[in-house]
Amino acid sequence: MPIIKSAKKKLKQDKFRTIVNLVYRNKIKKTLKEAREKKTKKSLKSVYSALDRGVKKKVIHKNKAARLKSRLSKLVKNKV
Repeated sequence: MPIIKSAKKKLKQDKFRTIVNLVYRNKIKKTLKEAREKKTKKSLKSVYSALDRGVKKKVIHKNKAARLKSRLSKLVKNKV
């Protein structure tokens, strides 16, 4: 356990940020899974939104989001 006051604060911040980041990660995973099953434009839109929000909050890297969007749009395009 931290002894220094600033280290205690950092630990507290990290715990909170971990919880917040998990919320975004789970949302991304859930919408991706849903979109891969349904393959509709509406589900594609929700995934784009979740990925962009994750990038904005620095939960995932922007290139990873771009890669996932590209692969998913290819899936939806081939289905239609």
